[in-house]
Amino acid sequence: MKTIKLILLNILLVGALMSCQKEDVTNETDITQKTPTKEQLIKLNALGISNTAVTIEKVINLDGSSEDYFLNDTDLAIPVEGLFDLGDLESLDNGTKQYRTRNLVSSANRTIDVLGYTGGSNALNSTNRQALQRAVNNYNRLNSTLNMRLTFGTNYRAADITVYVQSNLGAGGLAGFPSQGRPYQWARIGPSVSNRGLGYATHVITHEIGHCIGLRHTDWFRRYCDGSNEGQSSEGAIHIPGTPTGIDISSTMMSCPTGYEDGNFNRNDIIAIEYLY
Repeated sequence: MKTIKLILLNILLVGALMSCQKEDVTNETDITQKTPTKEQLIKLNALGISNTAVTIEKVINLDGSSEDYFLNDTDLAIPVEGLFDLGDLESLDNGTKQYRTRNLVSSANRTIDVLGYTGGSNALNSTNRQALQRAVNNYNRLNSTLNMRLTFGTNYRAADITVYVQSNLGAGGLAGFPSQGRPYQWARIGPSVSNRGLGYATHVITHEIGHCIGLRHTDWFRRYCDGSNEGQSSEGAIHIPGTPTGIDISSTMMSCPTGYEDGNFNRNDIIAIEYLY
């Protein structure tokens, strides 16, 4: 599957618990950091995106491709290229009120080949492999049209979603949203994720796969860890009927650590995914 353009709100989930606090970057071969211009920050703000502590960083994918992204302290990213082609928030038909993006996986692409990567320094260890199996099983138990087929190996070209370890992500992860009806391809997790146990590893992988199929953070409008608003962005933050409009603290898609990280969906997660798919 080709690399899918990652479009969104704010950005990189690197650090502490769950999937969402930023740690210092220690591997400069993975990320090169730059400072956004004033015009870029103004445009981000016009898109409804938090422009606090934003950097421009080059993210290198498993296949060697790379792109510059605006990153701050979440686990999602906005590509630098094409920023000024996006309409401002006032022109977007966004929901204001779990949440989803405008882009979902189309009915033709809902049999999703998931690869647990086993090659070199990007390989999942035994805990992460067990966690990925649990995550896929949890998705497949839902009453939905999604059918995830899990394999382990190195042939990422044949996969729709590839789960692998990226060195600079600590105990967090990094993913994106669907594009052109296909799930986002790269679900990255940090090397410290497995140190926190099987439940936590299952949680992080489930969370990142959730982004890959179009789920936003449950608390995007007021992040649990710092109270900040991630912004709706050009992708939207559309309320899913039947789920709370407020913060759902035990949701798998919470942006920050809450103490509920056991790897299991809560009732509202299930309602959300089954409604969408």
